[in-house]
Amino acid sequence: MQELKERILREGKNLGGGILKVDGFINHQVDPALMDACGRRFAELFADVGATKILTAEISGIAPAVMTALHMGLPVVYARKSKPITMPDQVFLTLAPSHTKGRTVELIVSPEYLGPEQRVLIIDDFLASGQTIMGLVRLASAAGASLVGIGALIEKRFEGGRDLLAPLGVPIKALAVISDMRDDKILFED
Repeated sequence: MQELKERILREGKNLGGGILKVDGFINHQVDPALMDACGRRFAELFADVGATKILTAEISGIAPAVMTALHMGLPVVYARKSKPITMPDQVFLTLAPSHTKGRTVELIVSPEYLGPEQRVLIIDDFLASGQTIMGLVRLASAAGASLVGIGALIEKRFEGGRDLLAPLGVPIKALAVISDMRDDKILFED
């Protein structure tokens, strides 16, 4: 998606070590017009998968997931990173390493909102190593839900996440695919 690529080039910062800072429009401050355009594009890309629910991870995945859900007419469930007192005692829980946090985080979903009748589309901000998305896949699986697709705003192809997810046999779409971030550059796949 050209608009997203241009924004990454203009405002994103390559911090080295494979870290791309997009805090000014995705991860801390959110540009709603850009997220709306991204959500509309995801809705087009996944129009035929038969999704009934969108699943994402707290917190940076929420904006693109909500906008995708808006354009698809679906609810969004986001995996929490801590269990609130309002959540039932029995939950779906998995662990996933966080590249940007430098530690393992919990991903928790209430069985009230994810079950075997659901056809789940995962939407997240990044596809890098694929570990967070695999955590979401494990949550959907634990709920007995069917996975129908995976979408990410930005894929860092050089980190191998797509290879990890490919055996799942569902469509995997990224709106901006970065092939290289060496030497302070941000290079996109054509």
